[in-house]
Amino acid sequence: MLPRVHDEPQSSDSLRKSGYDRKVSAREAKKKKKVIIWGIEVPETLSWHGWELGKEMIKHLTLKNVHGKAQKLSYSSPSTPFFFTVFPQLITLNPGMSVTLPIVFRPSEKRDYEDRIHFLKAEGEFSVTLRAMLPRFCLSIPAAVQLPVCAIHNVTEATFPVCNTGDLVSVFAWETPSPFSMIPDSATVNPGAERMVKVIFQPKVAGVHDATATCWFGGEVKQKRTIQLKALAKYPWLYVSVTGGQSEGVQPGKFQDVLCFGSVPVGTTAEKSVEIFNMSVVDAPCTIERAKDPLLCDYVFSCNVSHGVVPAKGKLVLCIQFQPQVVGEHSTDYFTITSAGYHLETVLKVVGSCKGPSVSLHQSSVDFNWINVGESLMQTLKISNTSDVPAYYQFDIDCEGSVFSLDCPCGVLEGTTTLTLKVIFRPTHPMNYHRRVVCLVHHQEPMYVDFFGTCHSDTAKPVTLQERHLSWYRTNMVRGLTFYPPDILSMMLKDGKLQRDEKGALMLPPEISEDQPPKEYFEPNAMTEYFYDGVSSDLASFPVHVSVSPREHDFGCCILPHKAEPLSLCVTNHTKGSIIVAWTPNHGSAFQVHPKICDMPPLKSSTFRVFCKPTQLNSLYAAELEGFAVYKVMRHYTNIENDATICPSWCLTVRLRAHTYEAKQEHFIPQYILDVPKTFPPVVCDTDSYCSMLLCNTSTSLITFSVGQTACPSVLVKPSSGHIIPGGHQIFFLSTHPVNTVFQKHALPLELNSYPAYTKEIVLQSCGQSLLLLLEGDGNLYFKPLHIGTSSKRMYTIKNCTRLPVVFTWKIHQSDSKVLSVSPTEGVLQPYEAMAQAWTFTPDKETKYVLRAMVFVRWKSPDPASSKGVHYVLRVIGEGALGTMRAQKEHLDLGNILVGDQKSCSIVLLNDGICNLNYILSVEQLITGPCDPEEVRSDPLGWTACWLASADLTSTKEEQQPLCCIVAAGVYPTLRITDACTTGVASSISKLHLWKLFSLDALNEFLERDPTPGELTYKVPTRHSTCLIPPVYTPLLLDFDFGSAPVGSEPTIVMLLLENKGVIPVDWAFLFPSDQKMDMERWAEDADFTPQELHQMRIQDNQLFSVSPKSGTLLPGQDKSVQLSHRHDFIGTDRLPVLLKISYGHEILLTFSGVTVEHDQRYVHFASTKHLFTPIAVGRSHPPTQIYKLYNGGSMPVTFEVQLDNIVKIQEKNFQHPVFVCLTPRGEIPPGETGHIEWIFSPLEAKTYMVDILINILEGDSTQITFQGVGFNPNIVGEAATSSQFFSSAVIPGSAKLTVPGQAATLSHHRICLGNIPDCTKAGRLVFLNNILKSKAVVFSWQISSCKEKVLEISPESGIAQPGESIPCFITLKPTRNPSFCRINLVCEVYIQESLIQYERDLHEWEKEKERQAVEFTITEKDLGTKKKLMSPSVVRTLPPIKNHPTSSQPPGHIKRGLLLDKDTSQVRVKPEPPTPLLLHLDVSARSYAIEDFLSNFALDFPRYFFAQPSESESVDGNRHGNKWLSLATASKQELEMVTDILTGVIRCVLLENGHFQKSVRKIQDEPIPYFSQFKSAKSAELQDSRQGSRVSASTDIDLEKDGEKKKISQETSPSDLLETCETFHHKQLKEKEIINRQPAVGNLVELVLENTLQNILIEASRGEVVLTARPRVIALPPNRSRSRIPDYQCQGSTEQRW
Repeated sequence: MLPRVHDEPQSSDSLRKSGYDRKVSAREAKKKKKVIIWGIEVPETLSWHGWELGKEMIKHLTLKNVHGKAQKLSYSSPSTPFFFTVFPQLITLNPGMSVTLPIVFRPSEKRDYEDRIHFLKAEGEFSVTLRAMLPRFCLSIPAAVQLPVCAIHNVTEATFPVCNTGDLVSVFAWETPSPFSMIPDSATVNPGAERMVKVIFQPKVAGVHDATATCWFGGEVKQKRTIQLKALAKYPWLYVSVTGGQSEGVQPGKFQDVLCFGSVPVGTTAEKSVEIFNMSVVDAPCTIERAKDPLLCDYVFSCNVSHGVVPAKGKLVLCIQFQPQVVGEHSTDYFTITSAGYHLETVLKVVGSCKGPSVSLHQSSVDFNWINVGESLMQTLKISNTSDVPAYYQFDIDCEGSVFSLDCPCGVLEGTTTLTLKVIFRPTHPMNYHRRVVCLVHHQEPMYVDFFGTCHSDTAKPVTLQERHLSWYRTNMVRGLTFYPPDILSMMLKDGKLQRDEKGALMLPPEISEDQPPKEYFEPNAMTEYFYDGVSSDLASFPVHVSVSPREHDFGCCILPHKAEPLSLCVTNHTKGSIIVAWTPNHGSAFQVHPKICDMPPLKSSTFRVFCKPTQLNSLYAAELEGFAVYKVMRHYTNIENDATICPSWCLTVRLRAHTYEAKQEHFIPQYILDVPKTFPPVVCDTDSYCSMLLCNTSTSLITFSVGQTACPSVLVKPSSGHIIPGGHQIFFLSTHPVNTVFQKHALPLELNSYPAYTKEIVLQSCGQSLLLLLEGDGNLYFKPLHIGTSSKRMYTIKNCTRLPVVFTWKIHQSDSKVLSVSPTEGVLQPYEAMAQAWTFTPDKETKYVLRAMVFVRWKSPDPASSKGVHYVLRVIGEGALGTMRAQKEHLDLGNILVGDQKSCSIVLLNDGICNLNYILSVEQLITGPCDPEEVRSDPLGWTACWLASADLTSTKEEQQPLCCIVAAGVYPTLRITDACTTGVASSISKLHLWKLFSLDALNEFLERDPTPGELTYKVPTRHSTCLIPPVYTPLLLDFDFGSAPVGSEPTIVMLLLENKGVIPVDWAFLFPSDQKMDMERWAEDADFTPQELHQMRIQDNQLFSVSPKSGTLLPGQDKSVQLSHRHDFIGTDRLPVLLKISYGHEILLTFSGVTVEHDQRYVHFASTKHLFTPIAVGRSHPPTQIYKLYNGGSMPVTFEVQLDNIVKIQEKNFQHPVFVCLTPRGEIPPGETGHIEWIFSPLEAKTYMVDILINILEGDSTQITFQGVGFNPNIVGEAATSSQFFSSAVIPGSAKLTVPGQAATLSHHRICLGNIPDCTKAGRLVFLNNILKSKAVVFSWQISSCKEKVLEISPESGIAQPGESIPCFITLKPTRNPSFCRINLVCEVYIQESLIQYERDLHEWEKEKERQAVEFTITEKDLGTKKKLMSPSVVRTLPPIKNHPTSSQPPGHIKRGLLLDKDTSQVRVKPEPPTPLLLHLDVSARSYAIEDFLSNFALDFPRYFFAQPSESESVDGNRHGNKWLSLATASKQELEMVTDILTGVIRCVLLENGHFQKSVRKIQDEPIPYFSQFKSAKSAELQDSRQGSRVSASTDIDLEKDGEKKKISQETSPSDLLETCETFHHKQLKEKEIINRQPAVGNLVELVLENTLQNILIEASRGEVVLTARPRVIALPPNRSRSRIPDYQCQGSTEQRW
């Protein structure tokens, strides 16, 4: 292929964004078609479009040189005759130049044409495609469109382009599968144009939607393109949250949310918000609908949103408005929030109540007493509003035309305020005045107040009217006595026709009233009194005494030529006495009445004329005429004989209106505010309903009004006419009387300013209410089948479908009350409120139940007219059945559970019946194991069994049935130190000593216990301390003693193996003090540190102690090695408290301590200042030897001396009995090693002995150690018990579990316990040394100290272990000869063979170099050739000697630093250092007893041991040597040095330099070994057979010496003598063999042979040559015919094969 450089077009995926591809411009497309080939830019294709037959079309092919050099190329013509160009020629193109070749296309038929024009360059050939295509259809659409995530029943959309890349106009049509759709689904696209298509996704099912849409286009032959439509539909999740408080009494489970508005002032609008949260990742459309109720027409609740979309992970806030209209009404409504698709509905309950003003008058009457004519008197009247709602009030009185006037007859009384009104009394005639004035309050019932007073003149002095007169009058009125004048009543009272009651009022005598009690006056309802006045209504609360007609009149237009006619007022006297009618004059009014005063006879009428005389054009006039009627006899007080007969005056009022507007003059436009409700308050059918209306005059002119009651006779309005002063207001009260539950519309025309055009139509609705309760499910309640004795509860909803609150009461038949119950049984339902009630069904037998319950409903109103109720029947259907229950698993084991934690399990209960079962799971707890009984009783978690009681939850009479057993074990996290080892400077410390230094026995013992409550104060590691030294909650404090080492030494490293011995994971952590301290601000920390805190800070800052890792988690059975180190950087003692915290378990305070000494300091590290000897039985003749160990932790040898003064004192106190005996009071300890002090503790009594011993360290410090020993009575405490304490004192692991980095070999056991043995026998064990390396051999060597060589031997002591090889090592403890506690630490040094060979090679080269330098010298004189005569010997200088580094006593692992002091240090070779060995420690422990002690305590174990019996000489020598060694032990250092020098000289002179002695030794080795010398010795035979006497021994020797003579005699004797002689000889021979078998040497030899045999078998087994665990094979041997009888014991043993 030609090497072309292309501009690769971008993929459509990279251009796709938001579901469609961007359009590529033609210029960009053209650029993309160009290619550069070897520096020539040419188009890739040359195309012809829109060509026609018979015509030539020319296109130009441009070639451009884009290279930096001139280029030459040639070309060839196209191969077909349809394309041709100019004759080919050579083309030369300079840089940047271009050439154009005309290409002519000449078609011959309608088809597609294609050819190539080839160009040739030096580099190669390339071509350009020539193509002529017929016009075709071609559309380009994206391969796929990804739509956004959408909620079901929601819509998402995306757009993509449809590009017409063809040559023809294309019409396309889409075939789109549901739930996708295309807009437009068909369209036309011109060539080169594109059309944007919108894909709409409207899913109905949640899930991944992947569909293929097909686009059809083309002409006669349709083509198609497909596009992949991908979308994801999800369910929305809406959550409704109410920000306000919830209403009381809401039943749970029925309404998810309740929005409570509380009490809202009437006429105002309260608003609260409800948040709809969308918890899903898709936008969720939702609808908010109000519950449909055809009976409710005026909705007080409204929502501003009916449809909305809640954004994904967002919220939508709904504003709910509450606008109450009726004071005291409780409103309830329900909004349903439904997500798209109606798959999720949430019912929102909204409640609220309406509150109005609470206005009251402080007094019910105002008494003006009496005044003279022409005078005035002022009194005060207080009015209060105790509500927080402002109140509009109005006193219905025209103050300008009345004798009673108020300074503020109307106004607004703010909430919780009191207003003091001034009432003025201005009488015009001498008479009694009384007017009952009504105070109208908007949204409240009216109130009444009595204004009364008396006016006197010079001639007329009526009786002064008082408040008691009004009370008597009202009582007399209801009794029908006020229609008689006072004079008549006085006469009747005198005549006894009337009497006075106890209150002073008049009454008929009992004989006249026919023993009926006299009527009493009761204050009527304010609304009833206001409307039922006999004028506005045909009904009257009280009889009318004097009436006037008409009560209101409109004069109309009162200007010429429409002068108003006078109004004739008819006043009728309904009483039986003469009255006087006096009108109150109003001189400034346009309305005048004539006559002003008039007398009227009883039961007569009089006419008064009212004239209207306006004074101004185009004005409105309105007024109220006031007149008073009174009995004529009341003119003077002398006419009144009894106060009970006084009758107050009656007030007459007439409302008048007029205007002076011309005919074509428009009346003044009223400006007002009208507050009128939409509906009358709900009432029971056939009762009155009242409401108030407020008309406020907001203009500066008078407004007159008139309500056309004739247009709507069903509504009464008071006042029906009147006027409103500027800035004032008028309060109307409306009354209607609905007779049924059908909504009735009332239209009242309100004409303003006496102009029909200013008529406002007031529309109200009223409806009577009848009891209607809606029962859920058409009055049917179904229960599932139930187990007999169990109960089932169901919520059942009832709804009040009226606008009045109702009271419901459920009643159940007494026979059904045990089976069916409801709660609550009674209650109040507010208007349109739904309440859910809990019904309980408890079947008592196996049958089907059809029960009936009735609910009685009545109005809450106490009105007797509404006390009638209705009832509804609820049909309850249920069934009682018997069911059985069982557990799927009868036994469940929860395993181990952490104490304080919890673990749950599922119990699958299977119900095999047809009914649900109520059950009680009762638990019988059984706790086993070591535990506190009190904790068992209070433990709610530890349980092992449970039973099922299929009964009612409140009943305990059912018999319990076993269901299943659940077992669980409560455990604490357990941890244990299973191994420990040391490296670094402390590698020489034995494992037993390390175990004691770190108190690991006590630590493990404490870890096995349960943690204390104090340790569980902080269950997990946490920073809880505010000080540098954290508080301690653990009862155990332990020391981790790292020992001592010189300063600058390698760190002391201790490896601990932590193992989880429990059954649950364990989280552990080592917490330094800094890990427990909380991070605090610097200002909060204490700047004064104690010395202890400073010491700990120095240790932590310098990291002298470290733990790695400091924390971790161990699974059950898992172990983890932890490295603890102590750096010896500073001289002194370092102590640091470290908390070992086990989560949910123990916490132990470990005190890390370590000592760092100077290099030249002699220091012995004492782990403790107290040592406890093993208890010894009293009365033992051979007390054992015990050892006290001292560790030299410095770099210098240490000599110690034991002060024995206190021992002598103890001995004197115990009758010179040596209780404590120190066998090694003096000794020397090399650096880094352990010294032994041997002690004998021999108690005299069964008690505890203590002695303080001072151990002096020469050139060092002295330390006092307290030695303590316990003597016990062997008859009480067995020897075995005390012996077991010795072997179990250090529970170190027997086998190796822990390896250190770089370890090459391991021992199969780290500890060998030989147990209790006699002191005259030996014991042995087998230990394997394993080479754990895979490719290197190791060299091992056992190091046995000189003091223990005689009691312990190892075979082999050294050797080589190949890679992966295990070397068996036999450890043998020789007879100790003396009772002792033997505890020996064997050390095996292990080297890698390669490093040891390299060391030997380097050492050999160093020694050769040393020998060479010893004989080689250098002549330094330079003039040897010029001197002729002999000179003195030249001064020669030998080579510098090979020097060793000063090897002062250094501890193991110390970094040696040597400095060469010679000037020519380059010639000095350093002696190679041997490789550092790996030290493996083996602890061997045993206790030896004297034979008599062993037999008395361990008689059963005695046959297990072989007792080697030495000869007399050996015994004597042994005793002598023992005494000698005992004497040497007490010798001084100078004496030991002298003995060493003498023995050294003897060995060198006698053994090494004496040749004759050496030849004798070689000659002895060449001589054969006598056979009998191995068995007998004359002395030993005599000693062993001394009991047989000297005769036997002597005769035996004689017979042996004269053997030859006996043979000769036997030849001469007879056969009988010969037989006797043979028998005698055979008998002697048997005795001789018996004597030989009794020799100690024979027994020792047999024991040695058996021991070697067993060792060989074990070695072969370790190598795999013998399988000790293989099954035995039976080998049948042929019968032995030479013997007629086989002994029984041989028969028994023949079937066994022993290996």
